[in-house]
Amino acid sequence: MTADTGLRPPPARRTLRVGRAVSLRVDRRATLACAGMLVATLAVCVVALGTGDYPMSPGTVVRALLGQGDQADVFIVVTLRLPRVLAALLIGAAFGVAGAIFQSVSRNPLGSPDVIGFTQGSATGALVQILVLGGTSAQIAGSSLLGCLLTVAVVYVLAYRQGVQGYRMVLIGIGLSAMLVAVNEYLILKADINDAERAQVWLTGSLNGAGWESVGPLAAVLVVLYPLALAFGTRMRILEMGDDMARGLGVGAERTRIVLLAVATVLTAVATAAAGPIQFIALAAPQVAKRVAGTPSVGLVSASCMGALLLVTSDLAAQRLFAPTQLPVGVMTVTVGGLYLAWLLYRERRRGRG
Repeated sequence: MTADTGLRPPPARRTLRVGRAVSLRVDRRATLACAGMLVATLAVCVVALGTGDYPMSPGTVVRALLGQGDQADVFIVVTLRLPRVLAALLIGAAFGVAGAIFQSVSRNPLGSPDVIGFTQGSATGALVQILVLGGTSAQIAGSSLLGCLLTVAVVYVLAYRQGVQGYRMVLIGIGLSAMLVAVNEYLILKADINDAERAQVWLTGSLNGAGWESVGPLAAVLVVLYPLALAFGTRMRILEMGDDMARGLGVGAERTRIVLLAVATVLTAVATAAAGPIQFIALAAPQVAKRVAGTPSVGLVSASCMGALLLVTSDLAAQRLFAPTQLPVGVMTVTVGGLYLAWLLYRERRRGRG
């Protein structure tokens, strides 16, 4: 699937001066789009915190978050419901940034970790720890990271031919993904029935068990890696023009690519370890954000905002659409991702006819 190469008018930008020595160029539409996504995300979070067996009004939720009002309301909102919402926000943001990096590096909208096998590799590492070795949550997270790193290394080595070509990376990743899915299914089939059921729910992607113990590591990883990803954001966009152009502009292509892949790999592995391999957030969030913001390439900030919005909205829908039954959030994200892929294929087909 090819990216849109048609000529577009440059986005409206405005220069903001900070003091006498510093000026920033701001894309007004992208800034407004990110602000709109943040407002929408905040609204969905308030609704999610007030929804459940003990419903609350938005005003009650806000007062509880501020530590005011009835102590029972504060306990329900802060202790019981807030960790799940925060986990959804952090995981969605992590998948959004990881998807944007992988799509930029591969220069292909299908270059997301759940399509080219990195999420499946992370899941394989976690399943080996859960079903074969056993261990604590920290050990499962470490095995998830190791599985993702090994998968990225294999794809990178096989795709490297005097540089990494995007289409080779995607094709090799899709093939490796199919193999890893088979390995995961084999592990589940050979496991004890109770462990297999638990692993199958985890493979679907679920936030049902998310607590404060999940929020802390996710927040710590994002605090460290998000600024690093933003620092390499300009180099990432230059890299999209090709390795020769990047070297001509003084950007070390391979070094930049390796740093970005390392950041995206850790984000994918940590998010997967926290909630399972939630599908399609990393695929859809960067592309939807790109169209909403009107930017010529995927943006890290807009992708993280859209990823958080998509996942917290999907989790709310998974909890309430079929209440009192709560579906794994992965069921909803697969539905959203399937609709997105159908729309993308239809759009590409119409463009081909035009």
